[in-house]
Amino acid sequence: MAKQQGQLVRSLTLGAATILVVSSVIGSGVYKKVAPMSDQLGSPDLVIWAWVLAGIISLCGALSNAEIAGMMADAGGEYVYFRRIYGKFMGFIWGWATFAVIKTGAIASIAYVFTQSLNAIYELPRLSPEIENIQIWVFKPFENAGVKAVTIALILVLTFVNTRGLRGAAALSTWITRLVILGLGLIVLSGLFFGGGSFETFQTPAANFEPRSWLDFDFIKAMFAALLAAFWAYEGWNTVGFLGGEIQNPNRNLPLALFSGMLIIIGAYVVVNFTYLYVLPVDEIVNGYKNQNEIAAVAVVRHFAGDIGAVLISIVILITTLGCTNATILMPPRVYYAMARDGLFFPRASEIHPKSHTPNPALWMQGVWACLLVLSGSFDQLTDMLIFAAFFFYGATAFGVFVMRVREPNAERPYRVWGYPVVPALFIIFCAELIVITCFSHPREAMLGVLLMLTGVPFYFWWTRKSA
Repeated sequence: MAKQQGQLVRSLTLGAATILVVSSVIGSGVYKKVAPMSDQLGSPDLVIWAWVLAGIISLCGALSNAEIAGMMADAGGEYVYFRRIYGKFMGFIWGWATFAVIKTGAIASIAYVFTQSLNAIYELPRLSPEIENIQIWVFKPFENAGVKAVTIALILVLTFVNTRGLRGAAALSTWITRLVILGLGLIVLSGLFFGGGSFETFQTPAANFEPRSWLDFDFIKAMFAALLAAFWAYEGWNTVGFLGGEIQNPNRNLPLALFSGMLIIIGAYVVVNFTYLYVLPVDEIVNGYKNQNEIAAVAVVRHFAGDIGAVLISIVILITTLGCTNATILMPPRVYYAMARDGLFFPRASEIHPKSHTPNPALWMQGVWACLLVLSGSFDQLTDMLIFAAFFFYGATAFGVFVMRVREPNAERPYRVWGYPVVPALFIIFCAELIVITCFSHPREAMLGVLLMLTGVPFYFWWTRKSA
């Protein structure tokens, strides 16, 4: 008798879906990104506006992508979305970019923040300035050598753990999410009531701040650079759309979960970052980021709670980023496995371990490449590069809403994007602007992102030629 095939069950309530939105988004960015944003904009109120704008834009993208996710809820993610909308080549390019830039860059970035938090507790060794300043092309692989070495070790250890199988992932994710919320709540309450801050501190811009029109091109470049940083903190809003086939009454609950979840996140980010800028002058936040490579949250807590407070918040960030790194390592190898099964990735990635039932070769390929990305740059360089690449595909998915409305007008759509066609159109336009402006404001990160994505093209033609 043939084994029966299971199917997705619509078991997720509105509340559960909302929690998933929050838990999939809040991570390392809220602790650190205020510093590079302050460096770009120079004014605390503009930094808060950047957080709000990035949240609204992310919400537009989430609502747009949810329609595609709902249509193909049983299919298994963006690799299949792009194959159906644009063809096999586009599906491959997304999968390759996920391997080359997006998810491996995320692994490297989150692990980097883990080690920076460890460095705040126990200062890691560094090499001599002569060695750390050695530059190979545009890279300084030995810069912050101790931090990078521990980051690489963490990635390799967690990759090994994932090759042994993983149980209780959902419980771990819930526990870590609660810890994150508790940590952020403690920062806000202690900072506002005991931090010694003032509205005068919040209203004081950086010493070199020059007021500019919002239409000034230099200001636009600075704002887009700040948004690029903020989007890292909002990264992950697309994941709940993959669960469209498992949400009760998705036509109502999926957009409501996205709206309520994103509003909670936007509110949390605004309050937490207001606290940072209320307690510490913007110049001190930027100087700590530039000179000591310090995490903004640690600098703020150290300001009013001393070294003990800095150690406690560093421990919270350590646990948070440990869980985030592990979760980020877990899922992408399943995409590489699916691509390899289709003849569009390294053949060994299609192998599953007979005992642990995990795609071990794909996990190690991902882990080794993430380690090389750690050597290539700093946390902010990595996140800017991966957000640049990710928004190309986010925009392509939103454009797929228009494509599928024309090509398959009668297809079942559990959820139709609110505000169509305005919401997806605005998001697509923004994605295009972000890509163009990033090429001006962060040419190195944009160039590296494009080059890494394009490295997959010869592989594609080789693999499709072999399978023909």
